Amino acid sequence: MKVFSRRIINLAVSIFYFFGFVFGIFNINAMSWPSLNTVLVRNFGANDNGKPVLGMVFYGETEVIAAESGEVIFSRGGNNSQLCFAASRLPSPLGAWTAIDHGDGLISIYSRYAYEPDHLIVNYTHVEKEQPIASSGISGWSNQEGFYFNIFDRQERCWINPAMIITPMQETSPPRIISVELRDSQGLTTGSRNLTQGRYTVVVNAAGGTYRTTGNIAVGQFAPHRIVCSINGVEVGSLNFEAVFARNGILLVSRNGLVPARQVYANYPAFEVSEVFLTRGQVNLEIIVQDITGSSRSIINRFVVN
Repeated sequence: MKVFSRRIINLAVSIFYFFGFVFGIFNINAMSWPSLNTVLVRNFGANDNGKPVLGMVFYGETEVIAAESGEVIFSRGGNNSQLCFAASRLPSPLGAWTAIDHGDGLISIYSRYAYEPDHLIVNYTHVEKEQPIASSGISGWSNQEGFYFNIFDRQERCWINPAMIITPMQETSPPRIISVELRDSQGLTTGSRNLTQGRYTVVVNAAGGTYRTTGNIAVGQFAPHRIVCSINGVEVGSLNFEAVFARNGILLVSRNGLVPARQVYANYPAFEVSEVFLTRGQVNLEIIVQDITGSSRSIINRFVVN
């Protein structure tokens, strides 16, 4: 666990996509899915009304299981008092939740599950991989039975995309590109193929493919894993969904370096992928959307810039 926590962070901003994918396939110690029979409805990086989803949202009735062995460092639920701190008596958007430390600062967090008098984890300070720790339910900021799953690295202060270190999903359809827009310096969408020279923001509404996991988790719709923007064959923007960093109370995402998440997620439900300066001549704008398995889809829009 120590090795792959550092490995993920070190690659997150540069060649993380390729090696993360290979690592997820071939590492025999990959984490397990935190549920075996429920539906994953939202994944890491999805646009939640202008904010990034920092984990995975599951719906349905199920046991919640530990994704990896580790030490229980916090648990809040029902009459459980053994591992609760004073703060657990305050209202929380997480509702009932448990945090498990896997070493080297890597923590898995399970939340918004059922409040239970006989909370499953009450008698444990150490759990084994795939050990049941709770039951899905409704608590915190949730309105449907299920639970929320996150992975956080305390040393690097970032949320990690669980799909990078959980056994990859089997693809059943490729990603989708729903729309591509250019917005001028005034924030107005340009619907014409004839543009004036100047600076534009490339806004992409896209979704990852539909997948089925290697276990029994039902089919769900996924956000993309990477969006690449190229002008006349030259890459000018790349938005990656491997990690979201927390710095001084601000969430940062990887878009040609680290930028505030609000710059990327401002146009719900789309993503601001790049800012480009278009010069006179014919412009071929290509958008490539990739999912966690490496499948991709692309589209080319042609413009004339005067």
